[in-house]
Amino acid sequence: MRIVIHGQQGFGKGVLERLVAGPDEVIGVFCPPDQQGRPVDPLKEAALERGLPVRQPATWKTDEALDLMESFQADLCVMAYVTMLVPQPVLDAPGLGTIQYHPSLLPLHRGPSSINWARIQGDHKTGLTIFWPDEGLDEGPILLQKEVEIAGDDTVGSLYFGKLFPMGIDAVAEAVELVRAGNAPRIEQDHGQATYEGWCLEADAEVDWSKPAEEVHRLICGTDPQPGAWTTVAGHRLKLYGSRLNTAAGAPGEILGLSDAGMTVAAGEACVVVQRVRAHDSKAKVAAAEYAGQAGLRPGSRLG
Repeated sequence: MRIVIHGQQGFGKGVLERLVAGPDEVIGVFCPPDQQGRPVDPLKEAALERGLPVRQPATWKTDEALDLMESFQADLCVMAYVTMLVPQPVLDAPGLGTIQYHPSLLPLHRGPSSINWARIQGDHKTGLTIFWPDEGLDEGPILLQKEVEIAGDDTVGSLYFGKLFPMGIDAVAEAVELVRAGNAPRIEQDHGQATYEGWCLEADAEVDWSKPAEEVHRLICGTDPQPGAWTTVAGHRLKLYGSRLNTAAGAPGEILGLSDAGMTVAAGEACVVVQRVRAHDSKAKVAAAEYAGQAGLRPGSRLG
C-alpha cells in the first residue's frame, strides 16, 4: 500500500519509523506549520532524513488542501496525533480512506485532552482507539481498541509515555495490516455513551485543598506534566507534579511535613505528598522539600 502519514511530535515520528520498516510504502508526510522560535517537529525531521516529501498545510478546509491530498494518490492516510479537524473529502481522498489514533476508549473522552480527563475523573482503566475518522469529533467507526489499567500513582506522563505511546505504535501497525488484508472492521460507536471534554487548561488545574485528598491527588496526577496543577504561595502560582496519598490530616492546604519523599499537604480529611514543584519564576522542576527550604516553608505553613 501507498501510505501518507499525518501527524506530529514523537508519536508521529514513531509511527513513521515503524511503517517505513514494514511492507508498505510511505510516500509523504503532513505535519503542522513550523513555529518561530520552536524546534523543528520530530516527525518532519525524521521524514526529511529519509528523503520523504513533507507538506505543512495550516488548514485542510480549502480546495487547495484537498488537491494536495489527492495529488499523492495514496491508498491510506494514517493520522498519528492530529488535533485539527479534517473535512470528509480530504479523509476520503486516499483509495482506502483514513485511520486515526486516539488515546481513549472511544466513545469515552472524545476531545484533545482525553488522557488528562480519564485520570482526573477517576477512571480505573483507559486505552486507545484506532478508528475511521469522520467530520465529527472522534465519532467515526472503530477499527480496534486496546485497554490499560490506571495505577494509583499514574500521571498523564506515565500513562502516555509508558503505556499508550508504545502500545499505540503497535496498534497503528496492526491496523495497517488489517486494512492491507482487506478485513479491517468498522464498528459503530455507541454515541449514547459518549463523553466530550475540551482542552485541560490551567483554569481547570487549580487545587482546592478543601476537596477530598483522592480528588486532589487525581488532579495533580491528571495534569502532570501539562498543564500542571497549581496552588499559590505568597500570592504566586506554584505548579505541583507527582503525588501520593497519605492518611495524615490537618487544615486544608497545611504543610504537615517535609522529607525526601516530598511535601505532605493536608487535603480534605487526609493528605497528599507532592513530589516536585515549579515556582512561578522558574522553568525548572525541583524536589518539593528543596523548594520549601528555599521559600521558607515549614510544617504549619499554608498553601493556597
